Amino acid sequence: MGRQFAGNYGGIGTVYSCKKCDTYLTCHGELTSANFTGSTGPACLFKRVWNILEEEAIERKMLTGMHVVRDVKCLVCEAKVGWMYEFAYSDDQTYKEGQVILELALIRQSEPLDDPLGEDKVALIEGALERPRRQRRRNRSSASSYASSRSSRSI
Repeated sequence: MGRQFAGNYGGIGTVYSCKKCDTYLTCHGELTSANFTGSTGPACLFKRVWNILEEEAIERKMLTGMHVVRDVKCLVCEAKVGWMYEFAYSDDQTYKEGQVILELALIRQSEPLDDPLGEDKVALIEGALERPRRQRRRNRSSASSYASSRSSRSI
């Protein structure tokens, strides 16, 4: 099949990688919470994690109740690094769905490499100066009146 490609999606702040092979997994900007516990001790919850393989979904009893989870492994060396929440049975736990727990004993934390061209800093400054775009919202009545006015026009 060929070799799997492991990518680095950048980010600002601490970089988290596989402890066994040092493959990039995520960065501090994706951190949701550092107050979790895994089977090996302290763990962190992240919004997005890259370069992982997901195992089959299973139901598991956790400290916060029943969840459907998938164990996650490093894409390169296939070492277990944590798990992903697929489904939470309790409404107050649904914020975890789609997020990934990385166990601190199974990952490495390091400072990011400096960008020799300074492009990361420029992008950060430009991003802070940009204003969020306003989104136009149409309700159903305006959309349907627009469609009916278009169809009633003669060609």
